Amino acid sequence: MSAGDTVSFLLGVAGWVLIAVCLGDEQWKVSTLDGSVITTSTIYENLWKSCASDSTGVYNCRNFLSLFGLSDYVRASQALMIISILLGFFASIVTIFGLQCVKFGATDPVAKAKIASAGGALFILAALCAMVPVSWYAFNITQQFYDPLYPGTKFELGPGLYIGWAGASLQLIGGICLCLACRKASGVTGEYSYKYRASRSAMGAASRNYTSEVDNSSNYGKNAYV
Repeated sequence: MSAGDTVSFLLGVAGWVLIAVCLGDEQWKVSTLDGSVITTSTIYENLWKSCASDSTGVYNCRNFLSLFGLSDYVRASQALMIISILLGFFASIVTIFGLQCVKFGATDPVAKAKIASAGGALFILAALCAMVPVSWYAFNITQQFYDPLYPGTKFELGPGLYIGWAGASLQLIGGICLCLACRKASGVTGEYSYKYRASRSAMGAASRNYTSEVDNSSNYGKNAYV
C-alpha cells in the first residue's frame, strides 16, 4: 500500500498547489470580443481585482474597494477558496503522518491507515470547497453572456477557472484513492492479525496437549514399577 498512498498523496498535493495558483490567477473571466465594438483593449477579473490591458501590452489593475460592494457569489467564492486552501494544507500534514513509508508518528499499520484516510477525507472536502466556487463563477459568466438584456460587459471563461477545475479534480481523485487504498490496507492488516492470533492459539493448544501427553506418560511410567 506504500506506493498507492504515496501516489494519492502526491495527487492531492498537486491539486492543492493548482488551487492556490487558481486563487492568485488574474484571469477568472476575460472580456469577449464577440459583438464588441472595442477590440484593442481587454478586461479581465478575478475574485480580488479587475484589470485592463491594451494591444501594446500595457495593463492597469485596481483592487475591489469594498467587500460589501461585490456580488454575493463573489464573496462566497472568496470564502470557499480560502477554506479549500486551508483544508488542503491540513490534509497534506495529516496524510504525511499516515504514510507507510514515513517512520515517525504512529507505527501501527492500522493506525497509519486510519490517519491517511482522515487526510484523504480532508482532500475530498478541500476539492469540493474549490469546485463549488469555480463552477458557480463559471455559471454566472455563462448566464450573463447569453442574457440579451444584460447591460454590462460580457465575459468568457478565463484560464484561472480551468486551473481551478484541474486542481479540484486532482484533489478529489487523490482523496478518494487514498481512502480506498487505506481501507483495503486496514482490512488486509486486520485479517493478517486475526490469522496470526489464530495460529498462536493453535500453537498454544498443541503445546498444552504435548505437555499433557508427557505428563501422562510420566505417570504411566511410575505406575509400571509399582
